[in-house]
Amino acid sequence: MARDLRINNGIRAREVRLIGANGEQLGIVPTSRALELAREAELDLVEVAPTADPPVCKLLDFGKFKYEQAKRDSEAKRHQKNVELREVRMKTKIGQHDIDFKTRTARKLLLGGDKVKLSVMFRGREITHPEIGRGLLERIIGSLGEIATVERAPMLEGRFMSMIVAPSKSLKAANERPQAEGDGESSGVDEAVANG
Repeated sequence: MARDLRINNGIRAREVRLIGANGEQLGIVPTSRALELAREAELDLVEVAPTADPPVCKLLDFGKFKYEQAKRDSEAKRHQKNVELREVRMKTKIGQHDIDFKTRTARKLLLGGDKVKLSVMFRGREITHPEIGRGLLERIIGSLGEIATVERAPMLEGRFMSMIVAPSKSLKAANERPQAEGDGESSGVDEAVANG
């Protein structure tokens, strides 16, 4: 954002609404007078609202402003969580232990905050019985219970029947609470992974 701002002689308006270094309103002044005030205070004249009429300019140290802006941007980027779409695949002929294992994997991914695409692959003539795949997906969703919400219902895509599930709202709230407290102790979510 700091790169897009016009400063000092780059400001083309005849007059500007000027804000002082301490945030006080100095009123509407000619641009030449605003530049003089900036030079006297050894600051830069920065156009902070170019679309206003007249444009709003502020007296500030542009180098310091750019540094603080970059610092705020990197801080915001660090707190942003990238949600990934992870896939758990299985075939229609699957044993109970394997279903439990796939369910545990999906649970772990959901607790990690990722969305999960559950896919059932049909081989040969199995495609003529899509109800088997749908039943398998519904069974897994039943096991995931309150930690998952269905984002996309089971749908046939070529030789795969898939559905997308996301972490439930209550799970997201539980994940955000321990981070907000920042006490460093383990949360109930970690215990759920260990027990799950």
